[in-house]
Amino acid sequence: MISAGDIRKGTTFEQDGQVFTVIEFLHVKPGKGAAFVRTKLRNVITGGVTETTFNPTAKLQEAVIERKEMQYLYSDGELYYFMDQETFEQIPLNFDQVENAIKFLKENMFAVIKFYKGDAFSVEAPNFVELQIVSTEPGVKGNTASNVTKPATLETGAEIQIPLFVNEGDVIRVDTRTGDYMERI
Repeated sequence: MISAGDIRKGTTFEQDGQVFTVIEFLHVKPGKGAAFVRTKLRNVITGGVTETTFNPTAKLQEAVIERKEMQYLYSDGELYYFMDQETFEQIPLNFDQVENAIKFLKENMFAVIKFYKGDAFSVEAPNFVELQIVSTEPGVKGNTASNVTKPATLETGAEIQIPLFVNEGDVIRVDTRTGDYMERI
């Protein structure tokens, strides 16, 4: 059991037969009245988002989430296939389960799959990936104001903002948690 006052972003718990993960939280201590915890929760199975408030002393049943590193193999257009490196078993996942990570995954890259009671529900890409830029506009000479960016499309289809000096064909490091450009390789 965990108390509502101890929850943080990413905490997973069971409530009313559902499993939720905390997306956002805020501990509120109003000048008048009792303190409370305002949260935005995502149902890990259905993906629905709800906002809930808790008394900081409320007890929540912590959910056990299994995390397993698996290799992304390919997509057949509808399903995305991942392989367990220990058993070589392949599991197909639909777009809703891989939505946040797939834009940064190339074939044969490794990702962390989250399971609840044996069912996969989410995919996490590695924190940093190296991807090639397949299309971007050339930087304009003389446009040297600081922090000027331009849109770029990566080899996985993801679109991010990059600095002007980075060109088409360059390989860059991307932070998959935020989708931000980190450095040119």
